[in-house]
Amino acid sequence: MDPQYTLVQHNGSCVRDEGEGHPALQKFKVQIQDLLTDRHDDHSLTKWLKARQFDVAKAEHMFRTSMAYREKMKIEDLVKNYTPPEVLQKYLTGGFCGYDKEGSPVRVERYGRLDMKGIMFSCKKLDLEKTKILQCEGTVRDWETQSQKLGRRVDGITVIFDMEGVSSRMMWRPGLQMYLYLVKVLEDNYPEMMKRMFVVNAPRIFPLLYKLCRPLISEEMKNKIHVLGGDFSGVLLEHIDADQLPVFLGGAMTGKDGDPYCSELIPAGGDVPESYYLQSLTNTDNMETTTIPRGDKIILKYEVDTPGSILRWEFKTEGFDISFGVFLLREGAKIPILPLERVNSHMVPEDGSCTCEEAGTYTLRFDNKYSLFRQKTLHYCIEQIPASMVVEDST
Repeated sequence: MDPQYTLVQHNGSCVRDEGEGHPALQKFKVQIQDLLTDRHDDHSLTKWLKARQFDVAKAEHMFRTSMAYREKMKIEDLVKNYTPPEVLQKYLTGGFCGYDKEGSPVRVERYGRLDMKGIMFSCKKLDLEKTKILQCEGTVRDWETQSQKLGRRVDGITVIFDMEGVSSRMMWRPGLQMYLYLVKVLEDNYPEMMKRMFVVNAPRIFPLLYKLCRPLISEEMKNKIHVLGGDFSGVLLEHIDADQLPVFLGGAMTGKDGDPYCSELIPAGGDVPESYYLQSLTNTDNMETTTIPRGDKIILKYEVDTPGSILRWEFKTEGFDISFGVFLLREGAKIPILPLERVNSHMVPEDGSCTCEEAGTYTLRFDNKYSLFRQKTLHYCIEQIPASMVVEDST
């Protein structure tokens, strides 16, 4: 058994020290006082410290980065106005079914029925990100409702990660990387949201899957993962009452017409029909096309005259991935706005944007230096939106 996760045979309980009285808390509050609002009480702020092992400098960086992310994504507007694409509503697995014995929401992920390749072919990365954010914001609001109902603070979620049906197709690396990217977005912006994760119906290939994923999973997350044996229902019922747990997991909860899977609450996923696949995956008529030689790169420069302007991009490559990053040139130095990172733009178009906080020269870099044998065909479309034309929903 891999030492980085825990096999639980009978008792998966976790004792958690809230740490609200930690001496680092006051220092942390002073450091971020310019960003504090009424919703930032000691309990919520302590989560940021716990996520960074009470290192105040790291917690401050995490908090400030997250607040900037919330502003960029316009979270409040997203909650009010965003509707996920139909394909995500129908085929993105997982949902909330009830509450654990501490009053926290219970989420069931039917990972074995997730067609990640079909999902990635049928929507943009940004829609996946927004949909997951919407789920997290819903959880935060559910905590508030539960806290009022029970007369005490409720937070955290219990996740049941059902791997029934998992096969070797789940080892498709772009899909794993996308899934873990979304997990990281949530960890970075909703610290300590997950109390515990119970993995059930783990297949024989689980150790191999875990080995592939482990480098991208934080130490904090690893400590919350508990892999249950065959008789997992007993452990689940220690934490969740039977009427809050679906029948297929050993509980007594059923859905419409006695559905043991509670499919209306927990979407069953399944293979995404090709009719959902985006035409833009193959339509490059409105894009520029170039070839990047092996071991080489191309750099596109844009002069931004007014702070607050936006650079938007969409690109795809043929057959293979590429490294992409955005930089600001300042006094001979390259300041990373979006650090250089390999992206699977050969599988699904990469799209995104950044707000230029200061005037200057910005460069978009497509880098193929790591590839010694293959040139890359790149299709791209870059748009520069002046600050004067930026509107509230520009992201």
